[in-house]
Amino acid sequence: MAPDLPGKSVPFRGGGFVPGVKRWAPWLAFAVIIALWEAASLSRLLPALYMPAPHEVIAALRDLVASGKLAAHIAASLQRVAIGWLIGTLAGLTVGFLMGVFTLARSVGMPVVAALFPIPKIALLPLLILWFGIGEPSKYATIALGVFFPTVVAAFSAVDNVPRNLIRMAQSFGLSVPAIIAKVVFPGALPGILAGFRISSSIALILLVSAEMIGTQVGIGAFILGAGNLMQTDQLVAGVVLLSLLGLGISALLSLAEKILLRWR
Repeated sequence: MAPDLPGKSVPFRGGGFVPGVKRWAPWLAFAVIIALWEAASLSRLLPALYMPAPHEVIAALRDLVASGKLAAHIAASLQRVAIGWLIGTLAGLTVGFLMGVFTLARSVGMPVVAALFPIPKIALLPLLILWFGIGEPSKYATIALGVFFPTVVAAFSAVDNVPRNLIRMAQSFGLSVPAIIAKVVFPGALPGILAGFRISSSIALILLVSAEMIGTQVGIGAFILGAGNLMQTDQLVAGVVLLSLLGLGISALLSLAEKILLRWR
């Protein structure tokens, strides 16, 4: 008979890889990067002509605010990226769901998406200008086209990865096809779709800048192009910082959407 062993606590090992959040970490990282950047500029390791110091970029942003141009540039860019992203997302979700649910749509859609996805969408901007004119519609179309394909791939992959045993269980309980899609497929695919939104929103911002550099005077892309043509590097970097802040804002909105929509997880 084995002797009695003294009691010993066993550490908990069932955390399930739940990601934690250290809210101070990103602020510290940004502070360190800016401090190193400022130190390199003051020590002239970074010449002001090629990379202005952070305090010069802040001064350029302050001048933009004082002149009232900042609000105009941001409002124009936000309108373009919101409309283009919304059009491309709605179309991409529709096609992606059809490809994930129906065999015929998948058979037709997969080779078409594979053939058209690698084409740089900015290369089609002259053609879109020819079709829609040099005004706002061509910019919306450029952004929507760039957002469409990654959204299709994300939606299709998310639907295709929904566990089939859940779908079979719903069928065994007699649920209709629309009910299965609404109550099983869509919730199961939602995490993958929201992850795809992060990629498509970044692509939308990239295409926004490219589209605004042609035939427009207002917008972050137009501002960056004008500053670059005049070699005003402080304003150019200020425009890049605006894009970065815009990307951070969109990421924060998506994180909030994930927190609300994925509470069940």
